[in-house]
Amino acid sequence: MIFNLLKKRFATKVIVVILIVCLIPTVSTSFFFYYAASNIIKENVRESSLQIARQAADSLNYIFSTGSDMSNLIYSNERIQEIVKQNSNENLPISEFEANREYITSFLNSSIYSSSFVRIIYVLKDEGVSYGSGTFSPYKLSQVNLKELSWVKESVQKDGELVWQGLQYDKFTGAGENTELVLSISRVMKDFNNKLDNIAYIQVCLDGNAILDKINQLKLGKTGRFFVVDDTGMIMIDSNLQNINKPVQNKALRKLILSDELEFQFKEDIPYYGVKQKMTNGWSIVGVVPIREITGELTTIQRITILASILFGIVSIFIGIIIAKRVTEPVNVLTSQMKLVGKGNFNVRTNVKSIDEIGMMSIEFNQMINQVEQLLKQVKEEQFQKQEAELRAIKHRINPHFLFNTLSTIRWLVKFNQTERTNDALSALSSLLEANMGKTGTFVTVNEELEIVKKFLVILQIRYEQNFILKTRFERGVEDFLIPRMIIQPIVENAIFHGIVPTNKEGTISIIGRNITDGVEIEIRDNGIGFEIDVLKKLQQATNRTNSFVGIGLRHVYDSVKLYFHKDSKVELESSQEGTIVRLILRSKTRGGDHV
Repeated sequence: MIFNLLKKRFATKVIVVILIVCLIPTVSTSFFFYYAASNIIKENVRESSLQIARQAADSLNYIFSTGSDMSNLIYSNERIQEIVKQNSNENLPISEFEANREYITSFLNSSIYSSSFVRIIYVLKDEGVSYGSGTFSPYKLSQVNLKELSWVKESVQKDGELVWQGLQYDKFTGAGENTELVLSISRVMKDFNNKLDNIAYIQVCLDGNAILDKINQLKLGKTGRFFVVDDTGMIMIDSNLQNINKPVQNKALRKLILSDELEFQFKEDIPYYGVKQKMTNGWSIVGVVPIREITGELTTIQRITILASILFGIVSIFIGIIIAKRVTEPVNVLTSQMKLVGKGNFNVRTNVKSIDEIGMMSIEFNQMINQVEQLLKQVKEEQFQKQEAELRAIKHRINPHFLFNTLSTIRWLVKFNQTERTNDALSALSSLLEANMGKTGTFVTVNEELEIVKKFLVILQIRYEQNFILKTRFERGVEDFLIPRMIIQPIVENAIFHGIVPTNKEGTISIIGRNITDGVEIEIRDNGIGFEIDVLKKLQQATNRTNSFVGIGLRHVYDSVKLYFHKDSKVELESSQEGTIVRLILRSKTRGGDHV
């Protein structure tokens, strides 16, 4: 029963209307709430994520500034510069040498104790005495070649500027294995009193574990994480130490990190959301988190909205079915009668007994059938008369035009006493009239129209004393296609008169026929001078409407195509200095059959 009701159009409309009426407040309210809530959540997530990233950047900037300030303090200490230079002197007394070393060591240790983030400080030399805070091991330093270390090379290259390195284990402290995690800030120490020569290397090591604690305290969602990269996309700080000094593996993420975007989305195995903040040393702190973790509340709201819409939709459908059943029973009677009328049976009359609108519809339906039956008869008669008048008008218009042009040619020959040529022209005209006007009916085959064109060319060659060559090429079946009489001849006449005659040379007319869907395409080409651009535009604009610019012959072609063929049929014009192309695209009025 439900299936049968849903198949009926009016019943379906009733159900849909009731469904819409019931669902509009529910769905609109639900989705308004969903979108409002989603916008709020997204905005909050966005602001919260950016705020967390800014806080992280500020925390790290503070730690980094502590290290850079400490490096500046040592870099600008002239006393330490003098000691570094003096202790390289082999003739320096031992007491003074020891006093100098005690001063630097004490200074470095006190500097560490004054800052909670500075872990180790070194003043290192390629040769001679090096200094370090805490448990600095000269032996470990002696096992490496300072000049070969990457940070040393970069420090020399930057000539006093700071060189930042990622997290690493310290190499020069303690007697055993290196377990001190640090972030190093290095630079060369300059001799401010002697041509700014490089005299040592300063390395301030920040507490790596404290830095990681700062980053790990920041959370994006449940599994989101933060890490720090330099300006080339190389990871400098990460809780996974295996990633340090390696480029970001995800190419899409690395590209986004190196862009100016502060927030972005990318895909790894699943979609991720990311934020970024620049830091004072040129690095950037980056936070990434799966999108599903920050939009989990949206998913819950979406599910509630969908379930509520489905529930109210089901209720609305059942209500609609009940109401539609009561409304559509009398409508079914009218529908069956209307189907009979649609099949052409105008003897049908309904007998629905009802005092409501459907009953009134039944009465009006019967009256309408009576009126339609009378109107159809009247329309058929008027249409027939109109078509007959149009057919007569076209015939009466083109035949005198064609005959006038031909007689003008003969008159011109008589005037100049061209007796022999006049006789030839009259013979050609007689043959032409026999082939053309002696036939009855509106349509001829393409082949019959070509015979008329060939005879007409004989007359034109006599008139202009020029040779006109006709070339034809047709696909199978095109020559038997029915077309209105005199539809190709005016085009050929225009091609000769306007295109070939002005050249005073032999001319060629090519007629090509092709099969197309539900019709044919006939293309008439000439090798004449072609039309001027403004003339061609006027001819193209006049193809579908009356225009005094178009002559009788071409207007006959336009009207014949419009009257006898399908509305998709058309006349196309192309022209250049190499000649003119007229293309007739003729489709039958009825699909798969001949034209009417």
